[in-house]
Amino acid sequence: MQIATGNRRSKKIRVGIIGADPDRGWAKQAHIPALKSLSDDFEITALSTTRRESADAASKLFGVPLAFDNHQELVNNPNVDVVAVTVKVPHHLELATAALDAGKAVYCEWPLGNGLREAETLAALAQEKGVLAVAGLQARSAPAVAYVRDLIKQGYVGELLSTTLIGSGMGWGPTVEPFNVYLNDKKNGATMLSIALGHAADALCHCLGEIRELSATMTMRRKSFTVAGTGESKPMAADDQVIVSGLLEGGAAFSMHYRGGSSRGTNLLWEINGSEGDLQLTADGGQAQLFEMTVRGGKGARSSLEILAVPEEYRWAPPQPGLGTNVAQAYARFACDYREGTHLCPTFEDAVTRHRMLNAIETAAATGERQRLS
Repeated sequence: MQIATGNRRSKKIRVGIIGADPDRGWAKQAHIPALKSLSDDFEITALSTTRRESADAASKLFGVPLAFDNHQELVNNPNVDVVAVTVKVPHHLELATAALDAGKAVYCEWPLGNGLREAETLAALAQEKGVLAVAGLQARSAPAVAYVRDLIKQGYVGELLSTTLIGSGMGWGPTVEPFNVYLNDKKNGATMLSIALGHAADALCHCLGEIRELSATMTMRRKSFTVAGTGESKPMAADDQVIVSGLLEGGAAFSMHYRGGSSRGTNLLWEINGSEGDLQLTADGGQAQLFEMTVRGGKGARSSLEILAVPEEYRWAPPQPGLGTNVAQAYARFACDYREGTHLCPTFEDAVTRHRMLNAIETAAATGERQRLS
């Protein structure tokens, strides 16, 4: 895909955000603070919600000049260069399609679509329109992940032998906030498989290479959950245990296990083992796209791991309060891609690769048959 840069190098990139709820949501929590912290590159010129009252409230709260109660006016507005889609997964196809049809660059949250087919449709449209279309797989933009990727390339572990990752979904546990109930129904496409494991697997593959073949087990151990604040019990309709193992393209063995809820132990433990050394990443929460990771390593004659401080060169954006640091990191990369035509961010095509992996996991779990991806 060829992206004309022209005068993009000098002017600020004007962003319109679909789903800028003034009360709560990922736009308020991550996207808006991230973009405002990168004010040399970006300005938020427009936002939309589904109601006039909330759009006006968001405009006032966030200091954004243009507010719409529908997405179509936002994507068609000449003061918007990039459309950020920050709503729930079932709406991604409609909203990202509208933005692409309007000729706008797009940053769409992950999962890109509700299943592989929707993701493929969006990637094909982005290719047809010739615009920059990026998926919010921001775990690969995490400072620790970028650092580990370079350590691997520099030969820190020698020949890669295996990697093991175990994580907690944090959600999909015994209690769920009312606004996250939709996550517990797999028909909405926002499951522990697609979100928690999907983000972590993208970081793993970004560092170590894509998956060649896999086997999988998925099961639903919790049959119900409680809605926080109301005490209402609802049936669980999404798997809360996902186990995947197989081989990477280079021949190294890999395994991943995600479990619903949180653990009293380590909520994220990722080990990379090689012929010459070992690396370990840990975090307080199991979602690799959200939580700051600590890197440890040891090689050669060293018999134990030591903390490896992530160099400042891997921090491309100001640290964010809460859980939005990696979103800011991703937007810093997005600015480079938008201005220079580079490929630093995961595109819709990259998102299709990840959706194909998720599809293979579901097929392997349903059939008991090993799946080949490459």
